[in-house]
Amino acid sequence: MIGTESAIETISFYVNGKWEGAGGKPAMPVTNPATGAVIAQVVYASENDVDRAVKAAHAAYLKWRDVPVVDRVQVLYRYKALLEAHANDLAAALTSENGKTADDARAEVRRSIQMVEVACGMPSLMMGDSLNDVASGIDSHTIRQPIGVCAGITPFNFPAMVPMWMWPFAIACGNTFILKPSEKVPLTPTMATSLLHDAGLPEGVFNLIHGDKVAVDALLHHPLVRAVSFVGSTPIAKYIYTTAAAEGKRVQALGGAKNHLVVMPDADLPKTVDAIIGSAFGAAGERCLAGSVLVAVGEVADPLLKLLAEKVSAMKIGDGSEKGVDMGPLVTKEHKAKVQGYIEKGEAEGAKPILDGRKLNNGSDGFFLGPTIFDNVKPDMAIAKEEIFGPVLSVIRVKNLDEAIAQVNSSKFGNATSIFTGNGKSAREYSAKVEAGMVGINIGVAAPMAFFPFAGWKNSFFGDLHAHGKDAVMFYTEQKVLMTRWF
Repeated sequence: MIGTESAIETISFYVNGKWEGAGGKPAMPVTNPATGAVIAQVVYASENDVDRAVKAAHAAYLKWRDVPVVDRVQVLYRYKALLEAHANDLAAALTSENGKTADDARAEVRRSIQMVEVACGMPSLMMGDSLNDVASGIDSHTIRQPIGVCAGITPFNFPAMVPMWMWPFAIACGNTFILKPSEKVPLTPTMATSLLHDAGLPEGVFNLIHGDKVAVDALLHHPLVRAVSFVGSTPIAKYIYTTAAAEGKRVQALGGAKNHLVVMPDADLPKTVDAIIGSAFGAAGERCLAGSVLVAVGEVADPLLKLLAEKVSAMKIGDGSEKGVDMGPLVTKEHKAKVQGYIEKGEAEGAKPILDGRKLNNGSDGFFLGPTIFDNVKPDMAIAKEEIFGPVLSVIRVKNLDEAIAQVNSSKFGNATSIFTGNGKSAREYSAKVEAGMVGINIGVAAPMAFFPFAGWKNSFFGDLHAHGKDAVMFYTEQKVLMTRWF
């Protein structure tokens, strides 16, 4: 399923258990961000293509919902084994189209497998409650039932993991699913779907289409789609939520972020700096949990920035498939230009660049941009408020913990935040008062495991039930209460 730079393959759809050819439809290029070379082409779905996929999923749902849950998860057990066996191939495909390093890619595949592992526990996760004699001779219990055809719209930055936040839980609950991944990274989801086909999933239970806004809108408005899951930028998340909710669909829409890393004077600086580097510059900053604002408290600022600049300057930036590379390229030429625009804006607003990623010259035609660190950033600057989604770290200096909390809470986003401290009281106070859904204590990336929810707040999330964990079971099922009496 994966093209190479010497033999360009055209990626199309997987509908009703069958791979489809391009069929004369126009295709768009897929590039390797480390080289700029075209490595594949991908066909975009029309409204008719989406309609076919939805109708196939609905027909499959009428049968799949009646398959016992213990039998449904057997497919996921087989799929997990295939993912384990082909983990390196998936990681290589991911690096080729996304640009992240091989280590990052392998870690993402591992987190993907963990999602499937949790979904395999659906016989327990779907259990209801019961109580006898709620009234004289009357017993009551609850059951969970699937809701129908579900759709997932996923971003370019985690093409292996984010789809697994959705569909394994959905189909284990008895639903059927249509995945529309980012058109920038179709290779990884296509390979993952091929493995699912090999695991023996019945026709129509899972369907894969590619495309742009045409495909998205067709899913949002289709009357047979009952639930929509989305991960991406906040403006699009708002659009997805309002549009699908107006159609009476269940929606979970995960948006953007501006995550703050607070460093107290008593923090372990060497370990803290390592965590900051991983948070701010891991995956080239292209993730919604990236630490993009560093809040230095009190006298820690100068020694912290000195050590941080030294270590970041020693990072190796290059093709993620090569050994020893610490950070790869940005995903597209257009996105690189957007991030560069924010660096220019930071300079114009008066921030002081400690490191300027625009000066990177590694002799490549890829979409590379080095790590950038701004000092003396003010809270009202664009680089302090807006999601950049690139390797740019803004440093804000504050006097005490109260100012740090106020700075974090002033953000319109509320995805994740972390505090670095050796003081339990400071950590407890911070975690209690800060307005974010995920909080790390001496952890650079506060990413929850598969059995906990991805709990964004404020403009980082639109909906009621979050991705994965117990929330996923509730999102992909309806609860029914039964009252029984026998004469």
